[in-house]
Amino acid sequence: MKVLVTGGAGYIGSTVAQQLLDAGHTVTVFDNLSSGHRAAVPPGAAFVRGETLDRAALDEVLVDAGFDAILHFAAFIEAGESMREPGRFFRNNVTGSLQLIDAAVAHGVGRFVFSSTAGVYASKDSPLLETDPVGPASVYGATKYMVEQALEWYQRIHGLRVAVLRYFNAAGAAGTRGEAHRPETHLVPLVLQVALGKRREIAIFGDDYPTPDGTCVRDYIHIEDLATAHVLALGGLAEQPFMRFNLGNGAGYSVREVIESARRVTGHPIPAVVHPRRAGDPAILIASSDRIQAELGWHPQHPELDRIIESAWRWHLAHPDGYGDGKQ
Repeated sequence: MKVLVTGGAGYIGSTVAQQLLDAGHTVTVFDNLSSGHRAAVPPGAAFVRGETLDRAALDEVLVDAGFDAILHFAAFIEAGESMREPGRFFRNNVTGSLQLIDAAVAHGVGRFVFSSTAGVYASKDSPLLETDPVGPASVYGATKYMVEQALEWYQRIHGLRVAVLRYFNAAGAAGTRGEAHRPETHLVPLVLQVALGKRREIAIFGDDYPTPDGTCVRDYIHIEDLATAHVLALGGLAEQPFMRFNLGNGAGYSVREVIESARRVTGHPIPAVVHPRRAGDPAILIASSDRIQAELGWHPQHPELDRIIESAWRWHLAHPDGYGDGKQ
């Protein structure tokens, strides 16, 4: 298939783009490089720099190009930031996505795979099912669910075949691709930055949650497993017009447990300091991925937390300055 990957210069998008190429697809990456890295784009992919908010740019890419599918990763992703700048997130994540979806329909793109999030759910003590009620705790989660709802209607009205993938905490590295944001706000790379000597300590935001050690609990999934699910979902759209799947390992780890794992992997003491809670952080988010396992045969190959962090650690040791473009 001929595939457009929006946000394909980012951590997840670039890894998926590489797996698509490995599976024999033709890939074009569309990214504004506001948070992605040109060096992360796979060598076998075409690259176009542009904004999803720019309909003319989208039309120029899509017109007469014969794309079979779009995989959409271009979004702002920081829940805490979304609570400080909601308008920025609604414009980029919702309006930009609607521009893209409209352009896809106008130019005859038949399949659309959407990068969603566990942040659409309310917190729950047991693994979350796709049928559980939504209840976003952040503007970020709300924007993702709004796009999910739009895609349901576009499927009904226009016949666009849609896969919604709600994933939990992507982590780890895949070959030459690792996690490097500017600023960095994700726990695993932040912890490893302490071990690298780039930070004095790691911040724990809240230790009074209703969890075994008082810190937030999350489901961590290796980036390679996450990418594999996208390739499977793209193929699955040949049989199903609309799919919605959770992607996770079904096991939760607290912030303190992640720090302890990083201490084991790196051999560094990694000092930690407790700070007040952040707005928009649910206490527990763990996935049940039974549905995608049953319907598409997806199974995580790298579920162990130490193994996930070890792969990230190797990448950060080899790339202490990220991609060398100042976006660390």
